[in-house]
Amino acid sequence: MNNKELVTNLSKRLGWSNQEVSDMLTGLGSVISSHLVDNDTIYFPGFGQFEVKKKAERVSVNPANGKRYLVPPKLAPVFKPGTTLKNKLKELPSHE
Repeated sequence: MNNKELVTNLSKRLGWSNQEVSDMLTGLGSVISSHLVDNDTIYFPGFGQFEVKKKAERVSVNPANGKRYLVPPKLAPVFKPGTTLKNKLKELPSHE
């Protein structure tokens, strides 16, 4: 699902205009981003939580020339699905 499909789907469900939904999603992204920058955790009941994790430094190898590089530690956003979402995904038929 792309952004346009998401906005259209939400506007139908909420009875809002596409512009209102688009503005709401932009605001939601801005709020989530600002809280993650402040190292806060954002929890959506039944859906999951967004948090920031520190990734340790590591050694990487360039496959083209075989040189080893030290990749410094960094902060990365992480999403952990909630129990309700996990259970719903387990109920889906597998597509093997």
